[in-house]
Amino acid sequence: MKSLNFLSILRRETRQFAVIGLGRFGRSVCRNLHKLGYEVLGTDIKESLVSQVLTENIASSAIKLDSTKPNALKEAGIFEFDTVIIAIGNYLEESIVTALNIKEGGVKYVIAKASSDVHGKLLQKVGADLVVYPEYQAGCDLVHLLTQNPRIIERFELDPDHSIVETRIPQEFHGIAIEELKLRSRYDISVLAVGNDDKFKINPSPQEKLNKNLSMVVIGSNKAIQKLPL
Repeated sequence: MKSLNFLSILRRETRQFAVIGLGRFGRSVCRNLHKLGYEVLGTDIKESLVSQVLTENIASSAIKLDSTKPNALKEAGIFEFDTVIIAIGNYLEESIVTALNIKEGGVKYVIAKASSDVHGKLLQKVGADLVVYPEYQAGCDLVHLLTQNPRIIERFELDPDHSIVETRIPQEFHGIAIEELKLRSRYDISVLAVGNDDKFKINPSPQEKLNKNLSMVVIGSNKAIQKLPL
Protein backbone atom coordinates (compact mmCIF):
# COMPACT_ATOMS: atom_id res chain seq x y z
CA MET A 1 0.00 0.00 0.00
CA LYS A 2 2.98 2.29 0.59
CA SER A 3 3.92 1.78 -3.07
CA LEU A 4 0.36 2.63 -4.14
CA ASN A 5 0.44 5.91 -2.21
CA PHE A 6 3.86 6.79 -3.62
CA LEU A 7 2.80 6.11 -7.21
CA SER A 8 -0.41 8.08 -6.76
CA ILE A 9 1.56 11.15 -5.67
CA LEU A 10 4.17 10.65 -8.38
CA ARG A 11 1.54 10.51 -11.14
CA ARG A 12 0.04 13.79 -9.98
CA GLU A 13 3.31 15.68 -9.65
CA THR A 14 5.77 14.34 -12.22
CA ARG A 15 6.05 15.82 -15.69
CA GLN A 16 9.71 15.13 -16.47
CA PHE A 17 11.94 12.13 -15.95
CA ALA A 18 15.62 11.30 -16.15
CA VAL A 19 16.54 7.69 -16.85
CA ILE A 20 20.05 6.58 -15.87
CA GLY A 21 21.14 3.40 -17.60
CA LEU A 22 20.06 2.69 -21.17
CA GLY A 23 20.08 -1.08 -21.31
CA ARG A 24 16.93 -2.93 -22.34
CA PHE A 25 14.99 -1.91 -19.24
CA GLY A 26 16.11 1.71 -19.37
CA ARG A 27 15.32 2.05 -23.08
CA SER A 28 11.88 0.52 -22.52
CA VAL A 29 11.16 3.06 -19.77
CA CYS A 30 12.33 5.93 -22.01
CA ARG A 31 10.30 4.73 -24.97
CA ASN A 32 7.04 4.38 -23.08
CA LEU A 33 7.34 7.64 -21.14
CA HIS A 34 8.24 9.48 -24.35
CA LYS A 35 5.22 7.99 -26.13
CA LEU A 36 3.00 9.38 -23.38
CA GLY A 37 4.35 12.86 -24.02
CA TYR A 38 6.62 13.30 -21.00
CA GLU A 39 9.99 15.04 -21.11
CA VAL A 40 12.59 12.29 -20.83
CA LEU A 41 16.37 12.59 -20.54
CA GLY A 42 18.26 9.35 -21.05
CA THR A 43 21.84 8.92 -19.80
CA ASP A 44 24.43 6.19 -19.87
CA ILE A 45 28.18 5.90 -19.49
CA LYS A 46 28.34 4.08 -22.85
CA GLU A 47 28.31 6.29 -25.91
CA SER A 48 26.89 3.49 -28.07
CA LEU A 49 23.74 3.22 -25.94
CA VAL A 50 23.25 6.99 -25.92
CA SER A 51 23.56 7.02 -29.72
CA GLN A 52 21.03 4.21 -30.00
CA VAL A 53 18.44 6.15 -27.99
CA LEU A 54 18.99 9.26 -30.10
CA THR A 55 18.76 7.26 -33.33
CA GLU A 56 15.54 5.55 -32.25
CA ASN A 57 14.12 8.88 -31.01
CA ILE A 58 12.76 7.32 -27.81
CA ALA A 59 13.66 10.20 -25.47
CA SER A 60 13.54 13.98 -25.55
CA SER A 61 17.34 13.99 -25.26
CA ALA A 62 20.19 11.68 -24.29
CA ILE A 63 23.72 12.29 -23.05
CA LYS A 64 26.79 10.32 -22.04
CA LEU A 65 27.23 10.56 -18.28
CA ASP A 66 29.09 8.88 -15.41
CA SER A 67 26.39 8.87 -12.75
CA THR A 68 28.85 7.98 -9.98
CA LYS A 69 30.26 11.52 -10.28
CA PRO A 70 28.10 14.08 -8.40
CA ASN A 71 29.52 16.99 -10.38
CA ALA A 72 28.62 15.30 -13.67
CA LEU A 73 25.03 14.82 -12.47
CA LYS A 74 24.82 18.44 -11.37
CA GLU A 75 26.23 19.81 -14.63
CA ALA A 76 23.78 17.70 -16.62
CA GLY A 77 20.88 19.13 -14.64
CA ILE A 78 19.82 15.75 -13.24
CA PHE A 79 19.13 17.26 -9.81
CA GLU A 80 16.49 19.52 -11.37
CA PHE A 81 14.27 16.64 -12.49
CA ASP A 82 11.11 15.67 -10.63
CA THR A 83 11.82 11.95 -10.85
CA VAL A 84 14.97 9.99 -11.63
CA ILE A 85 14.82 6.33 -12.60
CA ILE A 86 18.00 4.34 -12.02
CA ALA A 87 17.94 1.51 -14.53
CA ILE A 88 21.38 0.14 -13.65
CA GLY A 89 20.74 -3.43 -12.62
CA ASN A 90 23.87 -5.49 -13.10
CA TYR A 91 26.47 -3.15 -11.58
CA LEU A 92 25.60 -3.06 -7.89
CA GLU A 93 28.19 -0.52 -6.76
CA GLU A 94 27.42 1.94 -9.56
CA SER A 95 23.69 1.59 -8.90
CA ILE A 96 23.98 2.28 -5.17
CA VAL A 97 26.44 5.17 -5.54
CA THR A 98 24.18 6.72 -8.19
CA ALA A 99 21.12 6.45 -5.92
CA LEU A 100 23.05 8.04 -3.05
CA ASN A 101 24.31 10.87 -5.28
CA ILE A 102 20.84 11.63 -6.60
CA LYS A 103 19.14 11.67 -3.21
CA GLU A 104 21.90 13.88 -1.79
CA GLY A 105 21.42 16.14 -4.82
CA GLY A 106 17.87 16.81 -3.67
CA VAL A 107 15.82 14.89 -6.25
CA LYS A 108 12.33 14.37 -4.84
CA TYR A 109 11.52 10.93 -6.26
CA VAL A 110 14.06 8.19 -6.98
CA ILE A 111 13.01 4.85 -8.47
CA ALA A 112 15.70 2.19 -8.78
CA LYS A 113 15.95 -1.18 -10.48
CA ALA A 114 17.33 -4.01 -8.33
CA SER A 115 18.67 -7.37 -9.42
CA SER A 116 18.41 -9.09 -6.01
CA ASP A 117 16.89 -8.71 -2.55
CA VAL A 118 20.23 -7.54 -1.12
CA HIS A 119 20.62 -5.00 -3.90
CA GLY A 120 17.10 -3.74 -3.22
CA LYS A 121 17.70 -3.38 0.52
CA LEU A 122 20.89 -1.42 -0.09
CA LEU A 123 19.08 0.91 -2.50
CA GLN A 124 16.43 1.56 0.14
CA LYS A 125 19.14 2.24 2.72
CA VAL A 126 20.62 5.04 0.60
CA GLY A 127 17.20 6.61 0.04
CA ALA A 128 15.51 5.11 -3.03
CA ASP A 129 11.79 5.85 -2.75
CA LEU A 130 10.70 2.83 -4.78
CA VAL A 131 12.65 -0.29 -5.76
CA VAL A 132 11.49 -2.43 -8.68
CA TYR A 133 12.47 -5.95 -9.71
CA PRO A 134 11.74 -6.27 -13.47
CA GLU A 135 13.03 -9.82 -13.85
CA TYR A 136 10.99 -11.04 -10.89
CA GLN A 137 7.89 -9.24 -12.16
CA ALA A 138 8.35 -10.66 -15.66
CA GLY A 139 8.53 -14.14 -14.18
CA CYS A 140 5.37 -13.57 -12.13
CA ASP A 141 3.54 -12.21 -15.17
CA LEU A 142 4.50 -15.28 -17.22
CA VAL A 143 3.31 -17.66 -14.49
CA HIS A 144 -0.02 -15.79 -14.20
CA LEU A 145 -0.40 -15.87 -17.99
CA LEU A 146 0.18 -19.63 -18.09
CA THR A 147 -1.87 -20.62 -15.06
CA GLN A 148 -4.45 -17.99 -14.15
CA ASN A 149 -8.18 -18.29 -14.64
CA PRO A 150 -8.83 -17.39 -18.31
CA ARG A 151 -11.70 -15.13 -17.25
CA ILE A 152 -9.29 -12.72 -15.53
CA ILE A 153 -8.85 -9.50 -17.52
CA GLU A 154 -6.42 -7.53 -15.37
CA ARG A 155 -4.45 -8.15 -12.20
CA PHE A 156 -2.75 -5.86 -9.70
CA GLU A 157 -0.57 -7.57 -7.10
CA LEU A 158 -0.79 -6.12 -3.60
CA ASP A 159 1.95 -8.47 -2.38
CA PRO A 160 3.23 -11.91 -3.48
CA ASP A 161 0.11 -13.62 -2.10
CA HIS A 162 -2.77 -11.17 -2.67
CA SER A 163 -4.18 -9.34 -5.68
CA ILE A 164 -6.96 -7.15 -6.99
CA VAL A 165 -8.30 -8.51 -10.28
CA GLU A 166 -10.90 -7.64 -12.86
CA THR A 167 -12.62 -10.81 -14.02
CA ARG A 168 -15.55 -11.65 -16.28
CA ILE A 169 -18.57 -12.71 -14.27
CA PRO A 170 -19.02 -16.50 -14.55
CA GLN A 171 -22.13 -17.94 -16.17
CA GLU A 172 -23.12 -19.65 -12.92
CA PHE A 173 -23.20 -16.28 -11.11
CA HIS A 174 -25.61 -14.75 -13.65
CA GLY A 175 -28.79 -13.32 -12.15
CA ILE A 176 -27.77 -14.06 -8.57
CA ALA A 177 -27.35 -11.37 -5.90
CA ILE A 178 -23.89 -10.92 -4.40
CA GLU A 179 -25.10 -11.77 -0.90
CA GLU A 180 -26.66 -15.02 -2.12
CA LEU A 181 -23.37 -16.14 -3.64
CA LYS A 182 -21.64 -15.88 -0.25
CA LEU A 183 -18.34 -15.11 -1.97
CA ARG A 184 -16.51 -14.43 1.27
CA SER A 185 -17.37 -17.75 2.86
CA ARG A 186 -17.21 -19.85 -0.33
CA TYR A 187 -14.25 -18.25 -2.11
CA ASP A 188 -12.69 -15.92 0.50
CA ILE A 189 -12.90 -12.90 -1.82
CA SER A 190 -14.67 -9.53 -1.67
CA VAL A 191 -16.34 -7.67 -4.55
CA LEU A 192 -15.09 -4.08 -4.94
CA ALA A 193 -16.91 -3.09 -8.14
CA VAL A 194 -19.21 -4.37 -10.89
CA GLY A 195 -19.56 -3.02 -14.43
CA ASN A 196 -17.66 -2.73 -17.70
CA ASP A 197 -15.13 -0.49 -19.47
CA ASP A 198 -17.65 2.36 -19.73
CA LYS A 199 -18.71 2.49 -16.08
CA PHE A 200 -18.17 0.57 -12.86
CA LYS A 201 -20.39 0.61 -9.77
CA ILE A 202 -18.07 0.88 -6.76
CA ASN A 203 -18.95 -1.00 -3.54
CA PRO A 204 -22.06 -2.59 -5.05
CA SER A 205 -25.01 -3.39 -2.79
CA PRO A 206 -25.22 -6.96 -1.44
CA GLN A 207 -28.56 -7.14 -3.30
CA GLU A 208 -26.86 -6.34 -6.63
CA LYS A 209 -27.55 -9.12 -9.14
CA LEU A 210 -24.60 -10.10 -11.28
CA ASN A 211 -24.71 -10.18 -15.07
CA LYS A 212 -22.56 -12.58 -17.10
CA ASN A 213 -22.00 -9.82 -19.69
CA LEU A 214 -20.26 -7.59 -17.14
CA SER A 215 -17.07 -7.77 -15.12
CA MET A 216 -16.39 -7.62 -11.40
CA VAL A 217 -13.35 -6.36 -9.54
CA VAL A 218 -12.46 -8.53 -6.55
CA ILE A 219 -9.78 -8.63 -3.87
CA GLY A 220 -8.40 -11.72 -2.19
CA SER A 221 -5.56 -14.20 -2.03
CA ASN A 222 -4.19 -15.47 -5.34
CA LYS A 223 -5.18 -19.02 -4.39
CA ALA A 224 -8.75 -17.93 -3.62
CA ILE A 225 -9.09 -15.97 -6.86
CA GLN A 226 -7.80 -18.95 -8.84
CA LYS A 227 -10.72 -21.03 -7.49
CA LEU A 228 -13.37 -18.84 -9.14
CA PRO A 229 -15.48 -20.72 -11.74
CA LEU A 230 -14.19 -20.72 -15.32
